Amino acid sequence: MKTYDTLAAVDLGSNSFRLEVARVAGDQLYPLDSLKETVRLAGGLSDDKFLDDATQARALACLHRFGERLRGLSPEAIRCVGTSALRVAKNAEEFIPKAEIALGHPIEIVAGREEARLIYLGVAHSLPASPDRRLVVDIGGGSTEFIIGHGLKPHERESLHMGCVNFSKRYFAGGVVDKAALKAAEMAARVEVERIAREFSKDNWQQAVGSSGTARALREILEQNGWSANGITAEGLAQLRSQLVRAGHVDALELAGLSRDRRPVVAGGFAIMAGLFAELGIEQMDVAETAMREGILYDLLGRFHKQDMREATVDEFMRRYHIDTQQAARVKRVAFKLLAASGGKDENDMRFLDWAARLHEIGLSVSHGGYHRHSGYILENADMPGFSRTEQARLALLARAQRGALLKLPAFAAGAVSDNDRLLVWFLRQAAILCRSRAEPRLPDLKVEVSSKRVRLTLPEGWLERRPLTQRALEEEAAYWGAVGMKYSFA
Repeated sequence: MKTYDTLAAVDLGSNSFRLEVARVAGDQLYPLDSLKETVRLAGGLSDDKFLDDATQARALACLHRFGERLRGLSPEAIRCVGTSALRVAKNAEEFIPKAEIALGHPIEIVAGREEARLIYLGVAHSLPASPDRRLVVDIGGGSTEFIIGHGLKPHERESLHMGCVNFSKRYFAGGVVDKAALKAAEMAARVEVERIAREFSKDNWQQAVGSSGTARALREILEQNGWSANGITAEGLAQLRSQLVRAGHVDALELAGLSRDRRPVVAGGFAIMAGLFAELGIEQMDVAETAMREGILYDLLGRFHKQDMREATVDEFMRRYHIDTQQAARVKRVAFKLLAASGGKDENDMRFLDWAARLHEIGLSVSHGGYHRHSGYILENADMPGFSRTEQARLALLARAQRGALLKLPAFAAGAVSDNDRLLVWFLRQAAILCRSRAEPRLPDLKVEVSSKRVRLTLPEGWLERRPLTQRALEEEAAYWGAVGMKYSFA
């Protein structure tokens, strides 16, 4: 795999959009450029979870500007990640293609636990080595992530749907703050945190660390007003609560350390922080200067340095679901033989075919009958560290389409499968058929001819005559592919 001397990360948060560019030096990253714009994506979500036009326009304008900064960088060295607001927006599928055009790069939407992993990775790289287990908390615009880890490795990860933007909108509409609203917001935060309190209480860690804008803003306010000597404290939060009630409105707050940009969402962020302090028994929290965007960069760097988290996840799933490793290896070898014979060389396609071949029988852990459907379900819905939702959906498609009538799959029936993915499905299906006896098929030579809507497989002379069951399976294959508009012939 190629390496790059410059990497870039785009974090499409629910409050702010951020772009970070860094120089690579060995296993270290050194910041070159950083951009931030307050878009408040979560604030543009209606009650029925649709992203309004004004917010979309603001987001697209920001992405146009970010796109200019990214020009000239290798596309493989850039990763763009969307989080909570784009996870819940019902019209995200219409917005994201426009956003990708504006930015000039594909956008991945990550699940909450994957967001938590990336946050921890970014924070852990900025902290000094310690034997302590750390609790990392990141209050974003639309969700709050909780991670317990040691060194660079996260152990527990959770994401709760509460953030400074949606809490400010729900409990402090128009910026009005009173005692009843604060009490309701803090109690709502405590109720959410109560669900994970057993795993994340203070008995399970030695140091608490906050990351991202809310934690940094609260630290600045508490320290600059003399309510905390270091970081965020329970006593300091109590002082800030009194000031919020006394002011009655966020615009009336006259506090050192409170920026104009943070003012509209400070009450919501405070309520969540106060609630989790109370529920988890936190007395003091340090604050990191790094967050998810740095985690994205280090994760990207790991992929180029043979430390791809996705590889570790595939290996773990093979162990967890007791996959027959010998059969997975056979199917992989034959699938790659077919790919090579077709002239395919795309590195990303090869990677996904590799993973799909190794995991295609994962559904056997549920049931033998229709196991391909179970495989697809697991791969689409499981917590898979390192994979975005789009990547999981692609893997799930390959696994679900490994056998049976293609026309039964909505994506194939609607003609919504890309040419690349149709070919990957074809490679995997033929490999599974040729390895059906769970023995090496002994194919010294084969030929694959691919053209638009047509594929032809040529096997060694006399090979099929000795295998009538395989011949029958390939005849069925030709019918299945014909039903979705692709002519398949073999000899």
